[in-house]
Amino acid sequence: MENKSILPGKKKIGFCLYARKSTECDEIQALSIDSQLKEMLAVADRDGLNVVDIRKESHSAKNSAERPVFLSIIKDIREDKIQGILTWAPDRLSRNAGDLGTLVDLMDQQYLVEIRTYNQIFTNSPNDKFLLMILGSQAKLENDNKVINVKRGLKAKCEMGFRPCLPPLGYLNEVGGKKGYRKIFLDPSRAPIILEMFERVSNGESGRKVLNWLNSIGFKSRQGKPVVLSTIYTVLKNPYYCGSFEYPVGSGTWYQVNHQSIISKELFDKVQERLAIISKSRPGTKEFDFTKLIYCGVCGSGVTAEEKFKRQDNGVIRRYVYYHCTGGKDRNCR
Repeated sequence: MENKSILPGKKKIGFCLYARKSTECDEIQALSIDSQLKEMLAVADRDGLNVVDIRKESHSAKNSAERPVFLSIIKDIREDKIQGILTWAPDRLSRNAGDLGTLVDLMDQQYLVEIRTYNQIFTNSPNDKFLLMILGSQAKLENDNKVINVKRGLKAKCEMGFRPCLPPLGYLNEVGGKKGYRKIFLDPSRAPIILEMFERVSNGESGRKVLNWLNSIGFKSRQGKPVVLSTIYTVLKNPYYCGSFEYPVGSGTWYQVNHQSIISKELFDKVQERLAIISKSRPGTKEFDFTKLIYCGVCGSGVTAEEKFKRQDNGVIRRYVYYHCTGGKDRNCR
């Protein structure tokens, strides 16, 4: 790449004032974007800086090349529209090695003349670039340590029997208490219904019949909405209801809850056996020519198909395919 010679003596440096509000939870007390702008505009006025643009961003600087506003600044620097960056602190610019390296490369190529923060100035000198890299690396180190601390805290929370998310339908969180460690107790109005859902399926009822029953009794979610069929199967497959949970999901690491369970392990296993039978007999395992092309002319639902084999008098076996409405939009469609 051809180097550009942009020297402060040749023309006045055009600064872009960049303010970023971090999304990391441990930076809630950090200066807001408006506060950063106010302070840095005062610095620009005091030092007679030529601020040609002001840009704001709320994306995290944790990962490289994922901030659209920051990337637009890099593009404008390469096009000589901007020669300097004015920002509150080095960690506003980068918390990862990729973006930090990009800034240093721009200085090496003399595209970026100066980076100025509230109390520091970084120019294209070995010492300034070295200090900038140290401060940027320190921000990355803090970010990496924070990830380790969060994972350790989540593991400790799981070992105490607290799943790191809202409890599923049928449970309620204690009002008040320490955040993340609030006691969990059975929802007196929904837990008995969840128990009966498992019992009905274990006795042979389908998910559709359970849904019709829930609608008939006016069962609602915590948000006050009727449940759908997929929610029923999500509940029936969730081992949390019998006292255990996997975290992270797919990790193979299981923990025991520290509160009363809605169902027993025996009932849960019985329902899983029943669901396995239903899934094996569930339609849709075969492909038919017209199921994705035609729809019911009465209710607009999709069309499904089933095949029949009939032996004729002459011994020839013929295959017949029958198409019919799935009833997805109207269970009573004729």
